[in-house]
Amino acid sequence: MIRYDLTGKAALVTGAASGIGLALATQLARNGAKVAINHLADDPRGPEQVEKLRAEGLEVISAPGNVGDAADAPRMVEQAVQELGRLDYLANNAGTPGTRTSIPPAELDRITEELWNDVVQVNLVGVFRCTKAAAPALRAAKGAVVNTASIAGLGHVGSSMAYGATKAGVVSLTRNLARALAPEVRVNAVAPGAVDSAWAIEWTNEQRSGSIEKALLKRRCTPDDLAEVMLFLLAGAAMVTGQTVTVDGGLTLG
Repeated sequence: MIRYDLTGKAALVTGAASGIGLALATQLARNGAKVAINHLADDPRGPEQVEKLRAEGLEVISAPGNVGDAADAPRMVEQAVQELGRLDYLANNAGTPGTRTSIPPAELDRITEELWNDVVQVNLVGVFRCTKAAAPALRAAKGAVVNTASIAGLGHVGSSMAYGATKAGVVSLTRNLARALAPEVRVNAVAPGAVDSAWAIEWTNEQRSGSIEKALLKRRCTPDDLAEVMLFLLAGAAMVTGQTVTVDGGLTLG
């Protein structure tokens, strides 16, 4: 569905080989933007999705790189901006749970230093790295940033306490980046609830059905549900900055 005329605009979406990132990249491109799809260099899904979208006649390019790497993240951003020619929109969506199965707060011994390092570098510092590298181009274009937080960062239990802490950090960082980049650039975030996507965490059927039952709208979010709100925060929402919008179908109210 076409909601905005983004002809002449350019966007970079991190973690866009699947899930929410791919849904947003697709919606941006279908609305006329030229989009750089970031993915890990060894993830074949990235180039595959680029080719699929190009087959639709959409303007998309591949932007391989690891946002969790202090040197690779800014290199990726700078190269993407150079290939795009400008940057109007940045979506900091790349993330990792750091674990294949959820770790309840009581299971403290399962929270390792390695897990902490992985999720902090990707989920939190990666947002800062990419935004800092993109700031000059975003300022020049009077653009916008949207970050992917989580209801786990708003006091709800997520895949682990480490994951929740990084997403709480994203909520705080969103406010401070909004202060840092104003008045030229708006910075907002979305906080997804339970989402059906190709995510590394393995939720049980009981956990999935429980999230549906608790949600007021009685279903889990799809990547397109999140992408729709993210697109609005990037291309619309002219007077919204520093905010985190919860998109969970009423899960946190149930």
